[in-house]
Amino acid sequence: MLVETLRPEEGVAVVRLNNPPLNLVTRELTRQLEQALVAIASDTAIRAVVVTGAGDRAFCAGSDIREFGEVRENVIAAKLQRENAVWTQLEDLPQPTVAAIHAPALGGGFELALCCDLRVLEDGARVGLPEIRLGVIPGTGGPLRLTRLVGEARAKALIYFGDTIAAEEARALGLVNHVVPHGRTQEAVLGLARRLAAQPAQAVQAAKRSVRAASEMGRAAALEHALRLSEHVFRTEDMLEGVAAFLEKRPPEFRHR
Repeated sequence: MLVETLRPEEGVAVVRLNNPPLNLVTRELTRQLEQALVAIASDTAIRAVVVTGAGDRAFCAGSDIREFGEVRENVIAAKLQRENAVWTQLEDLPQPTVAAIHAPALGGGFELALCCDLRVLEDGARVGLPEIRLGVIPGTGGPLRLTRLVGEARAKALIYFGDTIAAEEARALGLVNHVVPHGRTQEAVLGLARRLAAQPAQAVQAAKRSVRAASEMGRAAALEHALRLSEHVFRTEDMLEGVAAFLEKRPPEFRHR
């Protein structure tokens, strides 16, 4: 299997790219990733999702360049259209997602990480979009998602030159949320996933949709959207439990409904 779905603990799923040594994106890996994401999206027992890569060489070093000759004359239909749909599928998962970047995330691999809600980068690992060095551009949503994070001028520089970025610079630019010491990525990310899975699932998913709307809708539409989401979470059992726990000065016991 080129994509594995693991369940290390209650409420958490780990999607692991398994195409060592570099976990390169192939058309078959994309197909298997699509299947994994469809299953996760419909599984209400999963409340947090981790995305990572197998081995210690790379999170994902991008596309398998050996496929370029096969898709050159029809790259959209043969490769990019499905990749864009699957990467967006990851971005659109109802559950919160965390990228565990323990080793380089480059090209399509970094574009995949940019689809996650949170990114944790191991000290010593690098990220970037080096496609320009192959005479192409990032084709799986990188320009859009990178620009949203760092602004137009910085996105242009990163894409024009194809430079890779070290951990502390990536954090300073807002590309990652946390930098962790070497060898601590999985531990740190599972800790985050555990915390996310313990939160009231309906409220977390509503928060994700609300923040997403803020970047994609106009002000009036985003505010209205947030009102509808607030109306929904106010009717959940977890809201009643959260209020009761607060008044009774005890930890809440959310049932995610």
